[in-house]
Amino acid sequence: MKRLTALMLLAMFSIATLTACNTVQGVGRDVQKAGEAVEDAGQNN
Repeated sequence: MKRLTALMLLAMFSIATLTACNTVQGVGRDVQKAGEAVEDAGQNN
């Protein structure tokens, strides 16, 4: 049951994320921002 709930939440998050960026360029910007956040977090530790 927990696995099903986790999969449902992941699917809902993915759909929300993908609908937020309507173009391939938008997806690229989102991925770049996520990479920058991970990089910043790594430098802070």
